[in-house]
Amino acid sequence: MIGIHWDISWHRSIGRDTFWTPAHLVIHLCGVLAGISCGYLILSTTFRRNSPLRDCAVRMWGFRGPLGAFLSAWGGVAMLTSAPFDNWWHNAYGLDVKILSPPHMVLAAGIFAVHAGALLLILGQMNRAEGVQRARLQWLFLYVGGMILVCLSVLQMEITSRSSMHSAHFYRLVAMVAPPVMAGVARASKFKWAATAIAGVYTLFVLLMSWILPLFPAQPKLGPVYHHLTQFTPPEFPVLFVVPALALDLLWQRTGNWSIWRRAVVSGAVFVLALAAVQWPFASFLMTPAARNWFFGTHYFGYYVPATSLYARYQFFPPEPVFWQEAAAALATAIVTTALGLAWGNWMQKIRR
Repeated sequence: MIGIHWDISWHRSIGRDTFWTPAHLVIHLCGVLAGISCGYLILSTTFRRNSPLRDCAVRMWGFRGPLGAFLSAWGGVAMLTSAPFDNWWHNAYGLDVKILSPPHMVLAAGIFAVHAGALLLILGQMNRAEGVQRARLQWLFLYVGGMILVCLSVLQMEITSRSSMHSAHFYRLVAMVAPPVMAGVARASKFKWAATAIAGVYTLFVLLMSWILPLFPAQPKLGPVYHHLTQFTPPEFPVLFVVPALALDLLWQRTGNWSIWRRAVVSGAVFVLALAAVQWPFASFLMTPAARNWFFGTHYFGYYVPATSLYARYQFFPPEPVFWQEAAAALATAIVTTALGLAWGNWMQKIRR
């Protein structure tokens, strides 16, 4: 995910000058490492009769290995496949870059598969371990869960900017990604502060990217240039997921005997209300001069952002004519995705290989 944020910042600050940028190479190197390491794990488990993983491996296409290794290996292949696809796409349709493009979706699917495979690899070992070893694996499991939240949040980066944070549609979008990750990973880990830990990993990672990237020089190579830049443009300040995550952890500690749908209904409402309670006023603060500094980073803009845009003028998009319908949809989305996350977590508790 460091390579992904670096690449997005590269496009916002310099433009897409060549495929062979350091950021691109870092991203696809991760795909190579995932493919090689998990491929070796599968081949060694298949052909070594004394492999310690043979008793806890699954069979697939005549090969044997941990379930997570197969998933991560596929993810590495998908990431590498996206590289020539992305290069062809820009040669055919121009150099403008959108996160939600077909080659980027292939890359995103590969990255998510690598993360999910790593999660399952850790989980299989964690569910067989006890004591100190389980505790260490549990923290590693929560870290990967936090990076999955980072991965999914990147996909929404273009449509969840601070200018959209006073719209109900914003809460509907974030309800699609945060509740299932928090609920699923928390349920599988059995750690009472799991959601808070996941949100903490997400928050710390995005903050570090926001603070480190502007330390390096950059200059636009494409036009038109609406903002003169001399440094990399970082991502926006992270969404305050840590507050609803803490509320969910407190709720789940007291509702362990509830059914999935009962917990999902209450949890979905808690997530949306807690997030709105903190994000709405915080978004107002982000529009003020007090947030235009290195810590909050609202004075950074991509070179291509017109000075007349609402985003550059620190204004919110007009509220939707159907605000309350969108708010109800955000609540329904949070309920459904939380239920899916809880069911996913119940399934993950059974994984041993």
